[in-house]
Amino acid sequence: MFAAGCSGQSIGCIRSLLRESWNTMQRMVSVRNQESSSPSLYPRWLWIAAFWLGIGLFDGSQTVFVMRAEGMHHAWTSLFITSVLSWLPWAVATPLVFRLAAKYAAAQWRQYGFWLRHSAACAAIGVAYAAWVALWEELLNPWAAATVNPFLHLWPQKFFSGLLSFVILYGIILLVASMLDSRERLAYQETETARLNEQLSKAQLHALRRQIEPHFLFNTLNAIAALVREKRNDAAVSMIAELSDFLRRVIDDSNRQQVPLGEELEFALKYLDIQKVRFAERLQVSVSVPSELFATAVPILILQPMVENAVKHGIAKRVQGGVIRIRAFPTDDKVTLSVYNDGPMLPQGWEQPPSGIGLANVRTRLQSLYGKEFEVNIHNREPGGVEVSISVPLEQPIEHS
Repeated sequence: MFAAGCSGQSIGCIRSLLRESWNTMQRMVSVRNQESSSPSLYPRWLWIAAFWLGIGLFDGSQTVFVMRAEGMHHAWTSLFITSVLSWLPWAVATPLVFRLAAKYAAAQWRQYGFWLRHSAACAAIGVAYAAWVALWEELLNPWAAATVNPFLHLWPQKFFSGLLSFVILYGIILLVASMLDSRERLAYQETETARLNEQLSKAQLHALRRQIEPHFLFNTLNAIAALVREKRNDAAVSMIAELSDFLRRVIDDSNRQQVPLGEELEFALKYLDIQKVRFAERLQVSVSVPSELFATAVPILILQPMVENAVKHGIAKRVQGGVIRIRAFPTDDKVTLSVYNDGPMLPQGWEQPPSGIGLANVRTRLQSLYGKEFEVNIHNREPGGVEVSISVPLEQPIEHS
């Protein structure tokens, strides 16, 4: 009833309807954006029906009240019903326009086919709208005319008088369809980007873990070779057995990035058992980890490089060997793991980040897992020795496997 209901105040009616249409469509965009992840079309149909029903009620009420205020005499109930029902073709056509907009996107506006298809669709909707309105006017005679024009006379009249409104309404629907499509594409791209970043992060962590294992294996095989050269065959065989045990556990946990602290401690102690075959009584181990921290989640293979570093740079360089102390304790919202050896202190310039694979790998893995929410500290301890500590967020405990 857009064309007929706006007679006498066309510009004001169009402006009012457009303003109301735009506000309602914006609400539709917001709601549709929230529901974009749902595969169901029910919410879309619901909001389309609610939108056009609101437009129909607004148009019918305005038409009746304005005309009555101007002293006109019409069949008000029939006029209101006709005004509300006249928007039904637009409600039915809206999903079709959405599909057409998705198939022939606004980015193709420079192509001849874009304008041809949308112009044809707009004209088809206009023809259907004009026929629908003409039918109801012939049946209900809302204008209370003495003689009702026949359908075939009203149909072209309604079509040509409403051409401007058809173009405006079709343009609004097309604009909203483009906005919805753009937002859905953006949401999809953001989801895909997040998924790819997560996969990349996992791949990087996996690669860093794989970097530790051959490094550790290389060092252990060198130690086994040294035992063979010293003709300590029983010790070499024992070390090979311990190494086999250790590597089997590493392979079993190849898909995990975090493990309970208690399990990580077992890994580190297994490594030290391997080294004890080589160093015997020269290697002493002390562990101080509260049992309540055993279930705390920590990165897998985080203690082993720290312990390996202590053995390589502390114990192995001393004829008398030394002590390695492993500690863990909570600090505010973090858990701190520290490994101390009583070997030689670090020389001048040790403040520079280590260039070796072990601790450099630890820093990189922690950054991938926690961003900036971690600390790595290396410092000399008086009267002698070196301590390496890391602090990571105190996360929800996980099951000990």
